[in-house]
Amino acid sequence: MTETLSPKTARRIALAAQWFGRAQPAAPGRSHVRDVARRLGVIQIDSVNVVTRTHYLPGFSRLGDYPREALETEAWGARRGLFEYWGHEASLLPLELQPLLRWRMERARGGAMWTGLSRFGREKGDYIEGVLAEIERRGPVTGGDFAEGPRGAPGWWSWSDGKRALEWLFWAGLITTKTRNGFERVYDLTERALPARIVDLPTPTEADAQRELVRIGARAMGVATAADLRDYFRLPLADARERIAELVEAGELTPVSIKGWRQPAYLAAGAKTPRKVTGAALLSPFDNLIWTRDRTERLFGVKVRLEIYTPAHKRAHGYYVLPFLEDETITARVDLKSDRKAGKLLVQAAWREPDATPETAARLAAELRRMAAWLGLEGVEVVGKGDLAEALERVISG
Repeated sequence: MTETLSPKTARRIALAAQWFGRAQPAAPGRSHVRDVARRLGVIQIDSVNVVTRTHYLPGFSRLGDYPREALETEAWGARRGLFEYWGHEASLLPLELQPLLRWRMERARGGAMWTGLSRFGREKGDYIEGVLAEIERRGPVTGGDFAEGPRGAPGWWSWSDGKRALEWLFWAGLITTKTRNGFERVYDLTERALPARIVDLPTPTEADAQRELVRIGARAMGVATAADLRDYFRLPLADARERIAELVEAGELTPVSIKGWRQPAYLAAGAKTPRKVTGAALLSPFDNLIWTRDRTERLFGVKVRLEIYTPAHKRAHGYYVLPFLEDETITARVDLKSDRKAGKLLVQAAWREPDATPETAARLAAELRRMAAWLGLEGVEVVGKGDLAEALERVISG
């Protein structure tokens, strides 16, 4: 018979799998950042810098105030442990996963990428080959080195042909990010940018690579539906179904039923079921724990929506909203902004969730103060609205 889990048990499994509830290291450093990346398997990158760019935040949520330079060294240093590619979205991934994504790179060369970029590849193949030859001759380049050329209508397609060629080559795995200047990618040939020990690793079959990616996603989520497992690394639907079935047959995934979940779920081999999960964390809107709306609602009973692209007058909670994880529940959410000139972390809105506790304001204030210090800001200031704003202001000002 299929085992049935309670929603609370499923949530505890998911939190433990994401490394919440663990004791944070006294002096987190580069090795801890590497461990978090390996545990999660993928860390999403996004350019929005209202608080800090999102790839810094999963480490803060799990490790506390680690030095951000540790992530930068791991991602873009001379002896790095991470590389950039399309994992979930644009992502940082452990270097050892690079061979597992070569099938995606190979499919990209055949056109499996954004429709407009795929068309560009078909129509401008000779030009792309010329850009690749220029990188091979010249060495590391940026988008600015190929900024000239015709542009289209507004949007990503307004990129110059040079920028589009670089994106096509990146997706195809022929070039990759060697480092970054600020947030600007510096590209080089993949075989020059990545360590030889990674480049020389054998390429697994598509099935073997996808199977391992499902394993990694399952381990990182603990318990998940088929849709969750597919979405973690954005696998093709039919392929994901086959890989999941194979892992079930091998005993590495156990089908389970969770009360209130419409779809069956799968328990990862070795998943931990803690008796309770304690701790507090501010979550990036792109954090692995909550990046899928449906899964977040199933786990926590709250609807988390990214409102960056919503017109200001239609936003329910704010522009860059971080949910607040208090022990095992999401109890609040705050719209934050780093005012670097004034040296303040601004709380532009603070909202309670149904599971808010009498301690929520105080615990949230403590995390906000810690985040401000981690960001090099002098303090926290509540400047906006929300049904938690007044209580939060009292704690912070007191």
